[in-house]
Amino acid sequence: MNTTELIRKKRDGRSLTSEEINYLISSYTKKKIPDYQFSAFLMAAYLKGMNKNETAALTKAMLYSGNVINLSSIPGSKVDKHSTGGVGDKTSLILAPIVAAAGVYVPMISGRGLGHSGGTLDKLESIPGFKTDLSLTRYKQVIKKCGAVLVGQTKDVAPADKLIYALRDVTATVESIPLITASIMSKKLAEGIDGLVLDVKTGSGAFMKKTSDAVALANSLINTANSFDKKVIAFITDMNQPLGNYVGNWLEVYESIKVLRGEQEDDLFELSTLLSGAMIWLGGKASFIDEGIERSKELIKNGKAFDKFLEIVKLQNGDTSFIKNPNKYPKSNVIEYLYSDKSGFISSIDNFQIGISALELGAGRKNKEDVIEPKAGLIINYKIGDKVKKGDVLVELRSESKLKIDLVKNSLNKALIISNKKSVKPKLVKKIFK
Repeated sequence: MNTTELIRKKRDGRSLTSEEINYLISSYTKKKIPDYQFSAFLMAAYLKGMNKNETAALTKAMLYSGNVINLSSIPGSKVDKHSTGGVGDKTSLILAPIVAAAGVYVPMISGRGLGHSGGTLDKLESIPGFKTDLSLTRYKQVIKKCGAVLVGQTKDVAPADKLIYALRDVTATVESIPLITASIMSKKLAEGIDGLVLDVKTGSGAFMKKTSDAVALANSLINTANSFDKKVIAFITDMNQPLGNYVGNWLEVYESIKVLRGEQEDDLFELSTLLSGAMIWLGGKASFIDEGIERSKELIKNGKAFDKFLEIVKLQNGDTSFIKNPNKYPKSNVIEYLYSDKSGFISSIDNFQIGISALELGAGRKNKEDVIEPKAGLIINYKIGDKVKKGDVLVELRSESKLKIDLVKNSLNKALIISNKKSVKPKLVKKIFK
């Protein structure tokens, strides 16, 4: 095949065959196609799009560029969840132990923070000793022993995705729905799952700002999952304000502990039990989603979900003493507060700015070489629709640097808008697709 002709074919809006797509992915992964040619292909795909069959073929080629984990030796259903990312989204830490406690296996390969959006691996690694880089043998041992494992992508799992994502990041082709779909699904299918629950975020703190774009992505992900005969359900959920109240790596682990102990029932609790309920349903341990949700709540109430979280942490070398007694975790050196300068109601939140503020305090990376400060972050005390009085603490800021806090305070002042009129709280779940 001729690479230039295939680029021209896609540039002119024509569809590529499965064989042609496989050739492009295989050749690029083996370094037979240079970056400049593959960049041209990515831009052509971004501008002209890819149809349902092309997207499935792209996913398959990326999936089989490396190892597909075989979990057939472990009896029972394997179900995972994927979120498209947001601010304060720590549901993976909550639902993995819930679903495992319900008897459904959860083989979860997660990512690191990206821009304003936090990463599950960074949150887990804020637990002293917690290992996310397990060997395939250990991966299988942990999931067989406790029903769940939370790790990062290895060089053997969908290696084409790692190469292509790095190129997309510097060629302005990240936002392509077919390319996003293939990136997500190639990693998830490589886990050896039977079913997948999708949480597609929309709003100011999401990558998909418009609901219509989130719907298009959800449909693309579902079509691709169906082409691989996987059970799937997708939820379009709100990201116009942080999920829960804590933003930052250890802070989000701390809030997850509160939910798993039954000490907090809010939007984070609602979404976590919804997603885990859907996973339990897909895994065959509930007859319908509502039954799965009730099962999730019961596993929190009777303490089994929290016990399962302790078991996961211990098996992945984490120090469980910090999970049992989270208040012994060291606090940031600098803690300051943002006060309300007037009374009224929170009418809107620039959630993107909340995420960027947490990053600036040390909870994220500006460059891939940056070291994360696990204690850094924000505690948001009020959400959209809440009443505030002049002098109330709107946000608690934590960092190792007073200079960073001073810089962030100015931005945060503009991120939370207070008005005289009460605003309607945003609907958490906007759409459901089966």
